Amino acid sequence: MPTRENYEPRLDGLIRNLASDLKPVHRLASPLLRAIGWFGLVLAIGIVLSMIADRHALAQRLESAPDMGLAVFGSALTALLAAIAAFRLSLPDGSRAWIWLPVPAAVLWIAASGLGCLRGWLVPGTQVASPRDTMDCLGFIVGFSVPLSLVLFLMLRRAFTLLPTRTAAAAGLAAAAASATLLNLFHPYDAAAVDLVVHLAAVAAVVAGARLFGTRMLAAGKISGRA
Repeated sequence: MPTRENYEPRLDGLIRNLASDLKPVHRLASPLLRAIGWFGLVLAIGIVLSMIADRHALAQRLESAPDMGLAVFGSALTALLAAIAAFRLSLPDGSRAWIWLPVPAAVLWIAASGLGCLRGWLVPGTQVASPRDTMDCLGFIVGFSVPLSLVLFLMLRRAFTLLPTRTAAAAGLAAAAASATLLNLFHPYDAAAVDLVVHLAAVAAVVAGARLFGTRMLAAGKISGRA
């Protein structure tokens, strides 16, 4: 009959074998710090783009129409808060409620943009966007969102999310809002209903794409829960 003395050497050997393959785990920085790091990349891109943009004209537009300034602030804040939400959701203990963090900023962004549509006068230095111009805006938002999303997903993969769909959606919103903010550097058009609808369509397309492809990327090789 097996005795304790017979099992102990085998158990000790098993523990040694398992321990020999262990690798040190590097603790991730806090979600806030990682989100600020990603947002810092967005700011760096903005600084580079501002070197070729008409900064004086942009300052004049923002000074002449406070609603435009609020819209820019709202989109930038949406990008930062959505990034924070994505990093929080990427943690195993991340609460589903974090997905709502960027909503107030997004409401400010949309509301301020909508207020501009109610004005009966054009902001100095602007014009009404033509259909071709609005398509260029859509291409700018989608085009810049792709690399920003990829960087964000690479950072998010270092965690272990149980909510990949919500994490991907928050990441997509962060990238889209950041791209829409950068667009203001090259957007000499006053607020118009068609322009606003196209911008919202571009943001929606980016979020949908992030949910589709980002969820697979984040869930690959992981045990994922329902989002």
